[in-house]
Amino acid sequence: MLDKTQILVIGGGPAGSTAAGLLARQGFQVTLLERDSFPRYHIGESILPSCRPIFDQLGVLGKIEAAGFTPKGGAYFFWGEEEWEVRFAAQGGAPNAWQVVRSEMDKILLDHARELGVGVHEQTAVRELEFDAGRPVAARWDSGETGESGRITFDYLVDASGRAGVMATKYLKSRKLHGVFRNVATWSYWKGAKKLDRGPENAIAVCSLPEGWFWAIPLHDGTVSVGLVTGREHFNERKRELGGIDRLYHDAIERCPAIRDLLGEATQVTELKVEQDYSYVCDDFAGPGFVISGDAACFLDPLLSTGVHLATYSGMLGAAAIGSVLRGEVREEEALEFYRTVYRHSYERLLLLVSVFYESYRGKDYHFYNAQSLTADEHAGLSLQDSFDRIVTGIEDLSDARAAYERVREHLNGAESGDPIPLNNLNRLHEQKKLPFSPDTAVTGLYLVTEPELGLRRAQAPVAPR
Repeated sequence: MLDKTQILVIGGGPAGSTAAGLLARQGFQVTLLERDSFPRYHIGESILPSCRPIFDQLGVLGKIEAAGFTPKGGAYFFWGEEEWEVRFAAQGGAPNAWQVVRSEMDKILLDHARELGVGVHEQTAVRELEFDAGRPVAARWDSGETGESGRITFDYLVDASGRAGVMATKYLKSRKLHGVFRNVATWSYWKGAKKLDRGPENAIAVCSLPEGWFWAIPLHDGTVSVGLVTGREHFNERKRELGGIDRLYHDAIERCPAIRDLLGEATQVTELKVEQDYSYVCDDFAGPGFVISGDAACFLDPLLSTGVHLATYSGMLGAAAIGSVLRGEVREEEALEFYRTVYRHSYERLLLLVSVFYESYRGKDYHFYNAQSLTADEHAGLSLQDSFDRIVTGIEDLSDARAAYERVREHLNGAESGDPIPLNNLNRLHEQKKLPFSPDTAVTGLYLVTEPELGLRRAQAPVAPR
């Protein structure tokens, strides 16, 4: 019977499974409600190496490695008139991440959370939240499997409900679409595609067009995920001109030499899928009694394959913050400010880098220059290539980094589609503190630790009142 738990997690995707599993490993009673039944389809198949240490913290890394997913050595960009690669091994960390079938990976993560002691309930949807003085304290749920319904109370809520965004869309009403990314993604799966003949092993290919770009991701089931991302206005205009989405998609393939070559002898094996207006952010990522993680808080354009990185990273940050509050190590307001600051910092650095790409086609060195201005002083000796690579692999979010997220947010909140990102924003990126993984780099006076258990620590003892 679902009636009481310490921590309620809404959503069983990577953010929810990560947060729930890490909280359960700390000994807390965790209940996870997932509206679907796993495995379930999900896009977002190209994973960054920054997920590896988080999977290791969860104790699930061995299962991911044993699942047979395609090892991903990096990315290869056909961008404008130029080509370049991002090679994971060159960053001194793990030599690969993975290209995954998300239905399989997400089920591994959810099943692992269950094994860690999380009370997982699939086909169970949250219909309503109840609040006490602005704090969520209970949820009403319905089970699609048994037909039962009920009410569950909790001390803390992790909203990892994905694009549905229970807290942001229904209660806070704080989700904002990004005007600079009014895009449409159209994708399908192909068999018999050629292997990319350059770049790192099993790299994702990112191939630009004047009006957008393609991804091509080789998967271990023998298919290649091929998606087109283009502006909404262009998408609608070309759809009318060509007589439908299918013709638009295939016309774009014919005009993109790299993708056309990869698919020369291939067969499309699924119908097209379409998503639009998927880049958004909510005003606040945390509040009294709750954190919002993964896609429920924000979603970034898929150009740099950051979805699962941000999901698992925020899940880890949320588990650390809530765990430390429940153990009485830090005050709630401190922990929540830590969470919202660090998570937004990571999101907005990536958002700015993607924005620069969409400015676009100024050449490889232009993109590398902007990436270098986003990395920390300690890495100032890195080449432009290395600076770019550290951000797009997620490594900067697991080591010290800086970002002027307030300056970036000021611009992006008022930007319209096609607006340039002023370079003076990029030149101010050393105004903020570094990410908090040591006492010297604390945020709101706190820093993250993973041993002997996940949590937050004070950079210095609080001063006793006189």
